[in-house]
Amino acid sequence: MAKAKFLTTDDGRNLAYHATPGALPGVVFLGGFNSDMEGTKAVHLEEWARRTGRAFLRFDYSGHGQSSESFVDGAIGDWAKDAAAAISTLTEGPQVLVGSSMGGWMALLTARSMPERVAGLVTIAAAPDFTEDSMWAGFDDVQRTELLEKGQIALPSEYDEPYIITRRLIEEGRENLVMREPLKLPFPVRFLQGTADLDVDMTVALRLLDHAVGPDMRLTLVDGADHRFSDTECLALIENAVEDVLARAG
Repeated sequence: MAKAKFLTTDDGRNLAYHATPGALPGVVFLGGFNSDMEGTKAVHLEEWARRTGRAFLRFDYSGHGQSSESFVDGAIGDWAKDAAAAISTLTEGPQVLVGSSMGGWMALLTARSMPERVAGLVTIAAAPDFTEDSMWAGFDDVQRTELLEKGQIALPSEYDEPYIITRRLIEEGRENLVMREPLKLPFPVRFLQGTADLDVDMTVALRLLDHAVGPDMRLTLVDGADHRFSDTECLALIENAVEDVLARAG
């Protein structure tokens, strides 16, 4: 497998990435919280892009995967800036953004900050505003006090080591919320969500569909699919959604 290349951002962060040349509009994969670009969905889409001759980009936010910086030092705004830098520097023209979990939030922030570079959107278990609506809202008084006084708390994770959640992550997340103000998505949008997702409840997808405003938005609920959304059928659905958006984006 080819080695990752690196992009140095204006903030001095070194972002690892793999870029596949091909037809435009290109496709950009935006990964989830504490994930990396070597995940099943990202790699599968890269293989699809090569097979179909489509330009494709996958990358690691700072503090994730092979990129520089420490994960616990990062926050939503940092990773949104990373996404903007990668898209601005490593792609050409409008792109179809594929956002998984937190990547869905990143995609929505990108659509708000640089709409001219977005041709369409596909989200997979999108988790907009999760630092506020899931984390902070789910903390009890003891956890909130510990976070505010000590600056961080540890949350259990089924994937790896416990998540270290910092006060900065929560407070800075409030500066990047997308579900409190009008959210315009003036391009083809496909939301994908599993009904058995234990990390992002399907009510989040329903709220997002109701909150966003756009001429061509559809939500697909997949019975029994979990948060990974990575089995053969789910991967085929992602492909179909991307191809549908590309066809409608012109």
